[in-house]
Amino acid sequence: MTSDEEGFTEFVVARTSALSRTAYLLTGNHHDAEDLVQTALFKAAKQWRRIRKEPEPYVRRILYTENISRWRARSRRPAEYPTDHLPEPSAGEPPDPTARFTLQRALARLTPKQRTVLVLRYFEDLTEEQTAAAMGVRLGTVKSQTRHALLRLQQLSPELAEFASTPSQITAG
Repeated sequence: MTSDEEGFTEFVVARTSALSRTAYLLTGNHHDAEDLVQTALFKAAKQWRRIRKEPEPYVRRILYTENISRWRARSRRPAEYPTDHLPEPSAGEPPDPTARFTLQRALARLTPKQRTVLVLRYFEDLTEEQTAAAMGVRLGTVKSQTRHALLRLQQLSPELAEFASTPSQITAG
């Protein structure tokens, strides 16, 4: 095995779990998340020599853009329903099945674009500008989608209100 192959294998072993959680939050479906991660890793493998020093941003960018392509294509197909199972948390995360289930249900009730914006902004901790670039939309779209998504979460899942801003803070932004 070459050093490039070893480096890629090490990256896959070390980061697949985290990438899977992000993909699940983006897609709301375990099977789609697996497909998304596999697609991202396949594309990254083809570019490994170029990205090997800092592969994570490249792979995450693939996750975001592939997910956007998928939900654009799916807008013309019948709805799919998420699974009841989330990927396992990493060693540093305390397991809280109730909170995870509540978040899963809430995210599943948002539009794909709203879900993507929230995952990128609050789970991936991207700036508004980075989120706009990752999604291929304007900054104003990110701001409005974030505001609409947070308001919708508060309407659909009041039990999540403690984790989101108050409606007055959201509308003021």
